[in-house]
Formats: sequence, structure tokens, C-alpha cells
Amino acid sequence: MNLNFKNIKKIRIEKPLKLDCGSTLNGFDIAYETYGKLNESKNNAILVFHALSGDQFVTETNTVTNKEGWWNMAVGKNKSIDTNKYFVICANVLGGCMGSTGPKEIDPSTGKPYGLNFPVVTIKDMVSAQIHLLDFLGIKKTLAVLGGSMGGMQALQFCTLFPDRTFAAIPIACAASHSAQNIAFNELARQAIMADSEWDNGNYLISGKIPRKGLAIARMAGHISYLSEQGLQNKFGRKLQEQTDVKFSFDADFEVESYLKYQGYSFVDRFDANSYLYITRAMDYFDLYKKNDGNLSKAFRDSKIKYCIISFSTDWLYPTAESKKIVIALNAIGAEVSFVEIITNNGHDSFLVNEPAFFNTLKGFIDSTYEEFKNEA
Repeated sequence: MNLNFKNIKKIRIEKPLKLDCGSTLNGFDIAYETYGKLNESKNNAILVFHALSGDQFVTETNTVTNKEGWWNMAVGKNKSIDTNKYFVICANVLGGCMGSTGPKEIDPSTGKPYGLNFPVVTIKDMVSAQIHLLDFLGIKKTLAVLGGSMGGMQALQFCTLFPDRTFAAIPIACAASHSAQNIAFNELARQAIMADSEWDNGNYLISGKIPRKGLAIARMAGHISYLSEQGLQNKFGRKLQEQTDVKFSFDADFEVESYLKYQGYSFVDRFDANSYLYITRAMDYFDLYKKNDGNLSKAFRDSKIKYCIISFSTDWLYPTAESKKIVIALNAIGAEVSFVEIITNNGHDSFLVNEPAFFNTLKGFIDSTYEEFKNEA
């Protein structure tokens, strides 16, 4: 796939950004997209945070890949997040590969791609970078911040860092810290990438190589965790791939094998391998418990934000129990919080597929919250 990065919208932030790792970025780019119009009162803005494999192209057409935006089902005209009514903003995360400063971008000190010379970033760093985008757009307080998976982590982190900058938050299919199982999956993915000889110790962009096999395997491993056992069984079972019997070989006999290969190798065409390393590491380091002496309630103690926590019944990557821990912590400080578990067979990826109950929950909460926010303003 030939990617066209020419028309990416971005801003340059010249202010230094002190990172959790101790390094400082003395200037950085934030690539972003907006949908809908900001009203005169500037009270209809919704900041969407993307997940690991996402980007700033939430809906309509991704101008780099020419494919549909990753949340077309939920965001757009007359959809759950109605762009006739709301001004939707999304930025590519720091460390990403769709225009924001990250390992594939040019290091001004060398004139070459950063590669592994790019500093390790955290979810906190990503959110701290994105607040500059709101400042640039002149938005003092958003109607809501929301996102699924890593996007949900960013939403939670935003509430702890900038409790006065949003009226509401919708963390979806996420947790307040990464479990050992999730860290293990991410390490498997990183090792697959680094074991590829074409990775070239992170210098593949300089040497003109692409670690296709390693990144594809990393994506395959990740994709399995996004689905549920029942969902996989319903979709594939033990169906064979265009044949009547097994071949007694190591080709893709089963449809599920072919599906995973397609997911893996199509991902390589649009994502940077080093960004995958950096973003998964940021997710692993995310831990609101540790930052607050094991007491999650302390993370939100200054918050007057209205919350809607959403989980999915067959999500084993970020199970409902993790969402309930967040709800309990918010209840302990008297926060206004609602919780919904969507019953589905679609696993962790439920927020990205056609789930009417989820869409209705999203629409109902945002629309009712908007009426409250307008009255407050």
C-alpha cells in the first residue's frame, strides 16, 4: 500500500514536554483531525482518544490509507456521536506513526528517523501532549473525553491530570492498570518484532528494510486477544479454507488461520514496527494504583467529572471486573458515575463493531450530558 502523508493536519508545539522517563522533548508535532463544527459557546467539543492500532482518522475517510475511519460506526452525521451536533477531535498519540512525533519521524539532531533513540513515552505523556491541541483550538473545557482500550486509559489519565478540562468522561473496555496477562501478550508481540532480522535493531527505516513478518505476527497475537472464544467459534469454528479435507501440511488449512494472516500482513502496510513497541510499552507502564499508593480513589479525588464506564461481557483482555474497580473507586469519592456492561459475543473489539446496545448507551449518555453542560455554562 502506498501511503500519502502529505495532507496530514498537524501543529507544532515548541514548548518543552518533560516525559516520565526523565527526558524532555523540546518541540513536538501533534497530528489531528476534527469533525463537525465548534459552536459559538465552544461547549460541544468531544475529545476522542484512539486505541493501540488506531489513529486520528476517527470517521469518514482516512486520507493516508484511503480506508474508512476506525470508528465510522459510532461517529458521524446522525450517528451515536452526531457530528451535526458535536465537534469531534482526535489526535495521533505521541509515539504514534500517523504524523505525531514518534520513532519514525526525523530526529532534528541527526536528520535521520529517531528509531530507538526516541524516548520511551507513557500514557501520561500522550495525554500531556494532547492538552496543547485543546489550547490551540481554544477549547477550555470539553463536553466529554472518551475512548476504548488504550483510548479508555487515556480518558482516565486525562481526568486525573486535567479534572477541570472536561465535563464528562466515557472510559470504554479498559482498566486502571495493565495486568500481568496483558503485559505478557505485549511482550510476545515486541519479541516477535525484534526477532525479525529486518528490524535491524530498530534502524530499518535507515537501512531500507521492513520487519514485515515480525510485525505481522505481533498483530496476529494481539488480534486473538481482541476476540472472544465464542465469537471465534461462531465465525470460524473448524471450517476449512476452500477445501474438503486437511492437506497434512503447514499451509493455512483453517479459515481462522487465513483470517489471522490477513489481519497481520494488512496491518504491516499501515503501521510502524517501532511505534508498536513504544505504544505497547506505554500501555504496560500504565498504573493509576501505583501512582496513588494503591488507592485508586485518590487518582480522582479532585474530579467533579460525570462518568459513564462501559464494559463488554466477553472481553477477557479488559474484563468487566476491571471496570467495576474503577466504578467502586469513583463511588468512594462520591463521583457521579454510571456503569453499563454490554452483553455480547464480540469480545474486546465490541466497541469497534456493530453493537446497537453500545451505540444506544453512548448516544444516550452524550446527548443527556450535553443538555446538562449547556445549562451549567
